[in-house]
Amino acid sequence: MTIHARVTRYSKFESELDNVDSGELMQMIQEALLGQGMNDPYDPDPNARPSMDDLFDAILNALAERNLIPEDMLAEAMQGEGEIQKSRLGQQIQKMMDKLQQDGFIRKEFDEDGQGGGAGESGESKFQLTDKSIDFLGYKSLRDLMGGMGRSSAGAHDTRDYSSGIDMMGELKSYEFGDTLNLDTTATLSNVIAKGLENAEQEDLIVRQSEYSSSAATVVLLDCSHSMILYGEDRFTPAKQVALALAHLIRTQYPGDTLKFVLFHDSAEEVPLAKLAQAQIGPYHTNTAGGLRLAQQLLKRENKDMKQIVMITDGKPSALTLPDGRIYKNAYGLDPYVLGATLREVANCRRSGIQVNTFMLARDPDLVSFVRRVSEMTRGKAYFTTPTNIGQYVLMDYMSNKTKVVN
Repeated sequence: MTIHARVTRYSKFESELDNVDSGELMQMIQEALLGQGMNDPYDPDPNARPSMDDLFDAILNALAERNLIPEDMLAEAMQGEGEIQKSRLGQQIQKMMDKLQQDGFIRKEFDEDGQGGGAGESGESKFQLTDKSIDFLGYKSLRDLMGGMGRSSAGAHDTRDYSSGIDMMGELKSYEFGDTLNLDTTATLSNVIAKGLENAEQEDLIVRQSEYSSSAATVVLLDCSHSMILYGEDRFTPAKQVALALAHLIRTQYPGDTLKFVLFHDSAEEVPLAKLAQAQIGPYHTNTAGGLRLAQQLLKRENKDMKQIVMITDGKPSALTLPDGRIYKNAYGLDPYVLGATLREVANCRRSGIQVNTFMLARDPDLVSFVRRVSEMTRGKAYFTTPTNIGQYVLMDYMSNKTKVVN
């Protein structure tokens, strides 16, 4: 293994490597863990796991980029002619990897013979991110994204409807049949005293409203077709960071909500959050219809006031699953056959009361036209975003969904 030439430019070391704790290290290597640097987009393996050598390289590059490697240690490692793992620097990185495992951020997978190996050995030893690691990365992503938006209140999805209840923060209103009798004593007595008890009427009873907090079921549709990492821009890693942040937000602020994830490419499949973190881009087309169909199936199982699909994509539909299971593909333009089947799924979403909000990472005219039709059909929203601001758009939309009327 060789180190990139740019490492030679890094300055005198600024802090003891022993003082870098596991949390700091996880922040340093977050993009490497979530990104495509550990995967081969031209030959993806859905069951692939990054190796311990991959982790070693990620830590090495993170330390180098932050000028944290002492000059003498760096010089010794570079003189080793590919034997960095056996140098003092390599041993220090191995200690960091061991600490990540001890602190519960990664779980090492052992080979069939029971030998785990390690960095610098066979490269076959794999690791998985643990639930603790996923939660940590979600918190970190959410904190970074929220920091860019300023302070925001969270805790429930606001709607235009109100229901009388026990929350004493709402406005006052005259009692109407069906309201919970949550009387405001001061206002009610004032009316009764002014008119006299014998003249009191129903409208003199004043109740205090509370904001109606709707529960939501959400499916995030993530496009993992090849275009998501083309044109010199990684669009998939920011999308996964958004998914982690949204999952953390819902778990901590909206515990009554549900969130599921679907990857769509030549076909579509549901993935748990833990596996989503290390999902891969492949040489795929864009089967939007398949993703919408699976999302609907997942949402039909939920008993929630609001059901919505959050679709993150950079390409127009270009694939379709045929009745016999074969995949029909046409990457050139909007194939009428593919488009028709996709819009039928959009219509099914509308009939099921499912809103589709689309976050576009490209501005291709055909894509814009398609997304506008989707938004109009489901009364959803469409956003033109970039990898740098998509997280803010998604989170702001989720937290400020004030337009959904729940009867």
